[in-house]
Amino acid sequence: MTLTDPFRPHDWLGGLDDDKLREECGIFGVIGTRDAAAIVALGLHALQHRGQEAVGITSFDGQDFYSRRGLGHVAQNFSSGAALAELPGNTAAGHVRYSTTGGSGLRNVQPLFADLDTGGFAIAHNGNISNAVRMRRDLVRRGAIFQSTSDTEVIIHLVATSRYPTLLDRFVDALRLVEGAYSLICMTPEGMIACRDPLGIRPLVMGKIGDAYVFASETVALDVVGADFVREIEPGELVEVDLDGALRSHRPFGSVAARPCIFEHVYFSRPDSIMGGQSVYSVRKAIGAQLAIESPADADLVIPVPDSGVPAAIGYAQESGIPFELGIIRSHYVGRTFIQPSDGARNADVKRKHNANRALVAGKRIVLIDDSIVRGTTSLKIVQMMRDAGAAEVHMRVASPPTEHSCFYGVDTPERSKLLAARMDVDAMAQFIHADSLAFVSIDGLYRAVGEPRREPARPRYCDACFTGEYPTRLTDLGDRDNPAQLSFLGEKAEKVA
Repeated sequence: MTLTDPFRPHDWLGGLDDDKLREECGIFGVIGTRDAAAIVALGLHALQHRGQEAVGITSFDGQDFYSRRGLGHVAQNFSSGAALAELPGNTAAGHVRYSTTGGSGLRNVQPLFADLDTGGFAIAHNGNISNAVRMRRDLVRRGAIFQSTSDTEVIIHLVATSRYPTLLDRFVDALRLVEGAYSLICMTPEGMIACRDPLGIRPLVMGKIGDAYVFASETVALDVVGADFVREIEPGELVEVDLDGALRSHRPFGSVAARPCIFEHVYFSRPDSIMGGQSVYSVRKAIGAQLAIESPADADLVIPVPDSGVPAAIGYAQESGIPFELGIIRSHYVGRTFIQPSDGARNADVKRKHNANRALVAGKRIVLIDDSIVRGTTSLKIVQMMRDAGAAEVHMRVASPPTEHSCFYGVDTPERSKLLAARMDVDAMAQFIHADSLAFVSIDGLYRAVGEPRREPARPRYCDACFTGEYPTRLTDLGDRDNPAQLSFLGEKAEKVA
């Protein structure tokens, strides 16, 4: 994320791209194999859904570090042999990201790299440091010169200024000073370090290709590169792999009750990934089944909003006995949508991406299934699309609880004042999107879908702050309201949260 901009939606994206929560990063690293950069590029391609604005890869050949970064998709930047030839070595790490408005540009593309007194240091980060503004301000006062507006660079400066003797101790010292969520892959002249924050909010897994170790945000990336899944990096764990392939596990933060992000199961992760030992696809079907139990509808068809609503719609249809059909057809050949000159052009672009299956929908009572409602603009357009196609009734069912609060842990969400559920109750939301009825899965129903009997208020198993407003860490920067830079950073997102 960037430190100088408010958390704002991607308003420059049109159509249906402007109304989804966005996981801002995906990370991948490998150590101990030939063609390491090529493997990283393939792994990042499998993680492209986690970040589509920029990509970077850094490699190490035992003596020197090499970096290549670019805006756009992995295939646009690393499909040629010439590009990968610039990244020699048996160790490499990479990153895909979304940028916030004003935060794009090569200086923020990761992995970030710095020459420390111990040698080169590259870092790829998924998450968000919630005291980064304060830490940055203190570091600048002490003479630090920042080259980016990324919160990740704070970690580099903390490592550089730590007084501990070894790089590993300096790294741990730096992490003790930061708050929030992080999964990190770091490269040093000694090898690779992979770690998660003490609550394990953001995901990170480990695999092997022969004798080489692989680290990735999701298991699907291991599948794609032909790596065997070994295990998840545990919350608070730091795994160190040296250039000879020796692995050491450190737990510098003690034992803390984990709080992984529950929205990974709802939307962020690819459905063919395994998260927390569970199939993401199966969990999403279970969420749909819970929706059918909690909020049945008298209807003729269950129709998903593609593609993210498909597994939940299958679960809803199987539980309810209502036939599942593809009443909305999505084009997979439409690229990024830039600012359009008029609302009419924007709406035309929506139809280029999603079109009603009119012959199926006409005259039918339908249940629309989507993963979430953020600002409500997507739901409004989809419901209207169904009515224009002749649907007799449109009942909306949502495979997550109402998103009432902003995320401060590495998810690009609108400021709270633009979240529909923060401004309206469910009945008002139904009127806003012009649905005959609207219902969300309950928070307990969501927990049941991931294998818990219910949400225990005293000790919730997951980070669900976007639904409940119960943030599992301190939000130091949010409280620094006397700091103009901080107010710029938080924008309206700070409303009614502190």
